[in-house]
Amino acid sequence: MGEVLSVSGLKKTYELKKTIFSYRKDKIIAVDGVSFVLHKGKTIGIVGESGSGKSTLARCILFLERPDGGEIRFTGQVIDYGERELLRSIRKKIQIIFQDPYSSLNPRKKVFEIISEPLLFHKTVEKGAVKDRVFEILKTVGLGGEFIDKYPHEMSGGQRQRVAIGRALSTDPTLLVADEPVSSLDVSIQAQIINLFLDIKENMGKSMVFISHDLSVVRFVSDEIIVMYRGKVLEKGNKESVFRNPLHPYTKMLLNSSLGGIPKIQIEPIGNEKDRGCVYKDHCSERTGRCMDEPPVLFGDGDHRVACIKY
Repeated sequence: MGEVLSVSGLKKTYELKKTIFSYRKDKIIAVDGVSFVLHKGKTIGIVGESGSGKSTLARCILFLERPDGGEIRFTGQVIDYGERELLRSIRKKIQIIFQDPYSSLNPRKKVFEIISEPLLFHKTVEKGAVKDRVFEILKTVGLGGEFIDKYPHEMSGGQRQRVAIGRALSTDPTLLVADEPVSSLDVSIQAQIINLFLDIKENMGKSMVFISHDLSVVRFVSDEIIVMYRGKVLEKGNKESVFRNPLHPYTKMLLNSSLGGIPKIQIEPIGNEKDRGCVYKDHCSERTGRCMDEPPVLFGDGDHRVACIKY
């Protein structure tokens, strides 16, 4: 099974002024030592609430942000952010699907223009074959040929998201990064779009990084799950292990919340480099004295690992 994406010890920090009049800056850690490997045809689900660092991680994977540490390999090749030609050549192989299809689609362009634009830009098909290819893509995402002349405002949210997925598929990417792709849709439509992602995975063999705050959504599409909180990985493993035996208190909280149990907590969107101990200690009902000063590391076998002093 081929390795599509390898992320090793990835770090991303930002500097923020304490006040608008201050010269002093705090260094904020958005992503702190994240590592994982994604194989061909597999999906990794990255779960966490707002401020957990999952979207920053996605931007680094998409080469929209330059990491401050660590390494990214795409299809075995180490990514050098200084080589513009290299980045340009592989960007068509990594495509993103955004959360809100209405804001991600140009309201002044029809569906044909939206999907054909990347085809023409990357020269993946001859000009004479563009229309046939657009029809083929629409069929793949469950839309009829009549949608080719429609504008985004003439479609429902689910239909717009199908167009956005079709646009991402138009360059025949190796990797899809889906950033909260169903969170803005009605619950009834969410199931349809999730089924579409499953079809893409099974029939087209695409590798995916699927980002969400909802564990119940990630469960349907993912082979492996990574739980993030304030830039750190708190738990990772295959989906059956994580769902049947969640180990970290934060994972348990997310799972209970997605099943209609306890409400979600409000977390800080950033992590300061001066923080000590476990990043979840302030909200953990199972914390001990060690948790306040000793930062946990991921522990366990290859199928299920957790960053918690208890283990």
